[in-house]
Amino acid sequence: MKRYGWIWAAAAFFAVALGQGFPKLHLNVVGTWGHLTMFKGYEKPFWEKTIPEKTGGQITTEVRPFNEMGLKGGEIFRLLGKGLFDVGSTVLDYVASDATEVEGLDLAGLAMDIQTARKEAEAYKPFLDEVVQKKFGIKALAVYPYPAQVLFCNAPITSLADLKGKKVRTSGRSLAEFVEALGATGVTMPFSEVPQALQRKVVDCAITGTSSGYNAKWYEVVTHVYPLPLGWDPVMAAMNKKRWDGLDQKTQAFLLEEAAKLEDAIWKASERETQEGLNCLTGQGDCSLGQPASLTLVPVSESDRALVQKILVETVVPKWAARCGPDCAERWNQTIGRVVGIRAPVK
Repeated sequence: MKRYGWIWAAAAFFAVALGQGFPKLHLNVVGTWGHLTMFKGYEKPFWEKTIPEKTGGQITTEVRPFNEMGLKGGEIFRLLGKGLFDVGSTVLDYVASDATEVEGLDLAGLAMDIQTARKEAEAYKPFLDEVVQKKFGIKALAVYPYPAQVLFCNAPITSLADLKGKKVRTSGRSLAEFVEALGATGVTMPFSEVPQALQRKVVDCAITGTSSGYNAKWYEVVTHVYPLPLGWDPVMAAMNKKRWDGLDQKTQAFLLEEAAKLEDAIWKASERETQEGLNCLTGQGDCSLGQPASLTLVPVSESDRALVQKILVETVVPKWAARCGPDCAERWNQTIGRVVGIRAPVK
């Protein structure tokens, strides 16, 4: 055993060295949906392993997903601002009723590829940080997406026109306004309730991420998937502002630097998982997530891409801008609007 003693001593030395300059800190962390890859593969190991290891054990954590706490996601930032935990992550659409501004990052049809979605997030993030500090008393650490949000239906479809007269589960108001512009009815319901609603024909179609739909076994209750990205369901990770303000500058800089690395890893993973989710749902291509399903993959037409852009410009952006107000719309124009070449009406 003696010959390994130097290894253990070196490991202990480096652990101490890593921790030098960091005060003792324990963080209670609430993450996103516990059964999905974002939490299992990224958020949980980041807070539970990476942060403690890189500080030599000076920063310790307790990490739980919000759904295992009996929460639905919309209350995360309110509870975080009240100090019930130190760090929290949730889908921005879930808190749009409390802060209309956050909805502007993921308006339906705004980014039909992940490269554009990331540019939008980078441009809008400083404004989002201002908004959540003011409205919730929290500090934004990172913004990252789920895989592309696409359409799942329990009956044959060939294009967006086939949604007319159908009931479609949506996760946010702009998606509801989008499907309503197609002559469909938008239905809002929690993610966990969707499979049963599809099975019972309470809704005809539903929108979620490709790998999220696979992991939640939506393929058991639908027949077709239409892979036109209608959104990315971005998530924000944030810290209680009073807790943040109480940290020394080195710890703040460290957490922001590491959060940026987490952000980058999830953006890259979401791009991969968008395609792999489709592979697994349809049985076409490599699938490492489990047993492939056999949904019908509906080809995306250029006419539908043009239709999405038309509805975005004529309906989705103006309705959101009216809800958000002129100052908000102008900030959007200066950030996301410049990325996509669209101007929101300022009234």
